[in-house]
Amino acid sequence: MSAVDTPRGRQPRPEPTPDVPAPPAWRAKLVTFARRAWIMELGVYQSIYRFVFRRPRVPAGASAFRYHSPVLTLLVIFIVLSAIEIPIVDLIVHRWVWVRIPLLLLGIWGVTWMLGLLFGYLTRPHAVGPAGIRVRQGAELDLDLPWDVVESVERSPHRVEKAPAVVDEPGGRTFAARIAGETNVLIRLEHPLDVRLPQGRDRIEAVRLWTDDLDGFLTAVRAHIP
Repeated sequence: MSAVDTPRGRQPRPEPTPDVPAPPAWRAKLVTFARRAWIMELGVYQSIYRFVFRRPRVPAGASAFRYHSPVLTLLVIFIVLSAIEIPIVDLIVHRWVWVRIPLLLLGIWGVTWMLGLLFGYLTRPHAVGPAGIRVRQGAELDLDLPWDVVESVERSPHRVEKAPAVVDEPGGRTFAARIAGETNVLIRLEHPLDVRLPQGRDRIEAVRLWTDDLDGFLTAVRAHIP
């Protein structure tokens, strides 16, 4: 017999369950932002390591296709200007150590981050191989598309300024890995695919990407899906 008896023939009254409020939208956005920032920060140093030791992330037997040409000039200009800025700022605030040291560290971090961003593009190219297509965008995106989920791959020049990464198109919900607002390849999927994107999990039916070598990319695809 338990400490509290229940009269025979009567069911115990369930205790009220307090409503658990859903987490505020701003908190979910903050968590997503923090996660992306952490992944990008780690990716910067991993990309520098891969570049220095010549270890590009390309699956065995796959062909690599770069995508950085539309932004290469801009990145190089930012890196050079940021590097020049460090000694100039240091000279200006040299007498104030409490200002000089933080600005010096911030400047070095900024140049390192920009180098890591560039090296992420160089060491993490798109890949087409026996296992499928890997869609990359620096250290932040590595989307695996096995051949059994790929319906078709086609030439599809497309340019959109300041648009979300995932949009609803006539062919279905589409994720676009844009470079300078451009894509030139459209990959249609056999069925909706639940994937993890930099913005969080989503369900997509097509993928757009940019490659510097469009003809070579399509030729590599035709070797697997004629």
